[in-house]
Formats: sequence, C-alpha cells, structure tokens
Amino acid sequence: MRKTVETIGFILILMGVSGAVDRLWTQPIMGLFFNALDRWVIPRLSFATGYEVYANLLVAVIGGVVILVGGRLKA
Repeated sequence: MRKTVETIGFILILMGVSGAVDRLWTQPIMGLFFNALDRWVIPRLSFATGYEVYANLLVAVIGGVVILVGGRLKA
C-alpha cells in the first residue's frame, strides 16, 4: 500500500511539473500522459483560469505531500 501511494505522489509531481513546463515552453516528452491534467482538467476549473502555471505547481506540491503521507503508512 505504501509503495502505491508513493508512486501516485511521484506521478502527480511529474504531471504538475510537466504541465507547468508545457505552459511556459513546450513539452515533447510523454506530453499526452503527463499533461493530461493540464490539458483536460485545469482548463475546466473556472477559478484556475489565468493561473494555470500555479495550478500545475500546486499539483506537484500535492504530489509531494502524498509521498510524505505514503512514507508514514505502515507497510
């Protein structure tokens, strides 16, 4: 269970950083998978309009928190 939660957190970090990079430059590597939140979820959130880079960085921070919580779970 712990490794699963940590893996989900790591994927969230990758998705958040990749989405922020995609908003600032272009992201050719694994763009379809890593930018799924950036392309399909974040644009539909009305409060994130105009703040897409910050929303993606928030996803990365949430991924870090998930990794920390996963590290505290019992094996």
